[in-house]
Amino acid sequence: MSAIRKIGQIRHYLDKDTTAKLINAFVTTRLDFCNSLLFGIPEYQLAKFQRVQNIAARLLSGVPRREHITPILRQLHWLPIKYRILFKILMITYESTQGMAPTFISQLLTEYRPTRPLRSSSEHFLDASTKLHTQFYGGRSFRIVAANEWNRLPREIRFASSTNIFKSKLKTFLFHECYS
Repeated sequence: MSAIRKIGQIRHYLDKDTTAKLINAFVTTRLDFCNSLLFGIPEYQLAKFQRVQNIAARLLSGVPRREHITPILRQLHWLPIKYRILFKILMITYESTQGMAPTFISQLLTEYRPTRPLRSSSEHFLDASTKLHTQFYGGRSFRIVAANEWNRLPREIRFASSTNIFKSKLKTFLFHECYS
């Protein structure tokens, strides 16, 4: 929060491009650092992170506090925090399925293999049927969340040929999901 305050103090000396670079360097990178661990936290705790992103968006756009933030976030092409967390989890999942993630993460995910021939056997789904030790925390584990969110993606996103294509299609998908 102190980074936003300091940027706000010198904002009138900066152009919009420089302000965007400073916000990206000092605010959004901190919001994105290890944010996949935040999946499933209560809404009131997630709202604290969203408030920081909203303040950064207002600072960048110069919009007063009383105006709605959703159009500003849409104009800046920023995903809300909840969707940024999903984006990070799905990026790690894609890298894992492509063999680009560390082995300790890749070992958490297994491809779904039905016991009999089904049409869905060629869909590149992940197995989400793991016995949970605790219902509350077990459902928040990376293995379960990654498989469920991966299986929810459209086929053309799951079968993307490169990381850049996957990233672009995923952000577009999440963008439409949260703003429509």
